[in-house]
Amino acid sequence: MLKIAWSNIYAHPLPVNHRFPMVKYELLPEQLLYEGTIVNDSLFCPAAITEDLILRTHDLAYWQKLKNLSLSKKEERRTGFPLSAALITREMVIANGTLQCALYALQHGIAMNIAGGTHHAFTNRGEGFCLLNDIAIAANYLLDNNLVSQVLVVDLDVHQGNGTAQIFANQPKVFTFSMHGAHNFPLHKEQSDLDIPLADGTKDEEYLLLLQQYLPKLIAQLKPKFIFFQSGVDVLETDKLGRLGLSIAGCKKRDEIVLSACKKHQIPLAISMGGGYSARIATIIEAHANTYRLAQQIYF
Repeated sequence: MLKIAWSNIYAHPLPVNHRFPMVKYELLPEQLLYEGTIVNDSLFCPAAITEDLILRTHDLAYWQKLKNLSLSKKEERRTGFPLSAALITREMVIANGTLQCALYALQHGIAMNIAGGTHHAFTNRGEGFCLLNDIAIAANYLLDNNLVSQVLVVDLDVHQGNGTAQIFANQPKVFTFSMHGAHNFPLHKEQSDLDIPLADGTKDEEYLLLLQQYLPKLIAQLKPKFIFFQSGVDVLETDKLGRLGLSIAGCKKRDEIVLSACKKHQIPLAISMGGGYSARIATIIEAHANTYRLAQQIYF
């Protein structure tokens, strides 16, 4: 059975002006249940992650600022969220959701977090709606506990996974691969192990050809024992914060390429949803729902 991390805290306690598109965290599981893609038993509610696991990835001084709500105004603005204790709890729950998904994936091949993909969180700061890096925390846990020996991060959000790249810059056991808009946020890019910057307006055909060119080579060369997939749907042409030109069908094909490769090579896969900011919430939900539909079709 497909296991999916979800909590009602994912959409809360954000203020009203931050609720859209955060409402997707409520609507997506409802849609998947309604159409029969998943059942209630597919969903599990993660607890907040423990401090020791946070500190394996994030600096103590930064974590203390978060938990004591003592970020400077500049640091707070950089995150994009008003700081609150409830927000920190939300980030801790999301991070543990991805970690638990990683453990489920080791057992069942795949697991998915309805939130997560917080790839703009660095060791010592947050930005771009990301405070704790869920993928990095989960990857470090797998490595520290000798559960895997080589991790590949496949980040296909429209924005570069700059925080993840910085965290693992000197860690050969984690390979960071990011395909992203060359002119999108962040203005200053970090150096991933492999960056594929894309021109504004890149369409389905070019995007998918590049992914099919690079992903199989990486899998063959690295022989990863685990893959984290950041599956942001802000690559869509309709996205308000993205600058690429993918269709919903192209985005679905992107996900099919990743999931099929992992299934073919029997590489455990944990998926975090990442961004999605199209004007119509229905577009966001449809694009994200396709990832879950593919997971059921390919794995179960």
